[in-house]
Amino acid sequence: MTIHVGNAPCSWGTLEFGSTQDDRTVYASMLDELADSGYTGSELGDWGFMPTQPGQLAAAFRQRGLTLTGAFVGVKLQDAAAHTAGAATAVKTARLLAQTADLLGSAIRPFLVLAADNGSDPVRTRNAGRIEPEMGMTDEEWTTFARGAEAIGRAVQDETGLRTVFHAHCAGHIETPDEIDRLMTMTDPALLGLVFDTGHFAYGAGGCSDILSALDRLATRIDYIHFKDFHPAIGERVKAEELDYFQAVGAGVFCELGQGCVDFPAVLAWLQKHNYSGFITVEQDVLPGMGAPRESAQRNRAYLRSIGL
Repeated sequence: MTIHVGNAPCSWGTLEFGSTQDDRTVYASMLDELADSGYTGSELGDWGFMPTQPGQLAAAFRQRGLTLTGAFVGVKLQDAAAHTAGAATAVKTARLLAQTADLLGSAIRPFLVLAADNGSDPVRTRNAGRIEPEMGMTDEEWTTFARGAEAIGRAVQDETGLRTVFHAHCAGHIETPDEIDRLMTMTDPALLGLVFDTGHFAYGAGGCSDILSALDRLATRIDYIHFKDFHPAIGERVKAEELDYFQAVGAGVFCELGQGCVDFPAVLAWLQKHNYSGFITVEQDVLPGMGAPRESAQRNRAYLRSIGL
């Protein structure tokens, strides 16, 4: 089994929220810096950040020797009225992924990374990292959410042959370990897998201590991995000052790999024990203009080499 290492536009400040076309690093520069830093794959980023024609997108990736690993789509899944448009967006995105992968001759197929409409609910956004049960969905909303996620997974599979994986994400409706477990229990594994994001899991769980037990518990659902670190001291500051999700990201709660509490050597050992193959995608979410993405990407890659990856 071979593990490859990719990165994503969010490490350069291109997020599904909080950035605009004007303040983003242009995609060609971002891909150059990603490839030059030693990564061999990238996610797509927001629709329109990179070319949306398969031929152009494949050319950009082929030129740099990169694999297209996936794309993130957020949908207000707890609202049945949003399901049709959400499925259409997911299928459109997945079709671009599949056609581009075909042109590249990729043996590793990209994932459609499905999520909630993160950052849109003021209560969830304001209380990210300290979610209480009463801030969650009603039973009816849970059912609507789960059926919507399954329907999108089925549509993506039927139309493109690609696998849909769900991304639990802070400031969204699936954040805490209990919420992740409940969604997995309520959905068909044939239609929906899980991308396990180490940093978002730690943030939503209030720390890193339960990551390995969660990996064990969710092992049969995990298809894809995001490596993101979580800084516990900044996490405590976020709680003490009651910062919202965007303020927490701006404060650097998602730090460079090896600077937080995620035990990446242990996570890597777990992945190897479970014969994980394909891409690990490094993500260090930053807001536009934050930090030095190229230098962080280089240090993150050097850290992963130091632990044997």
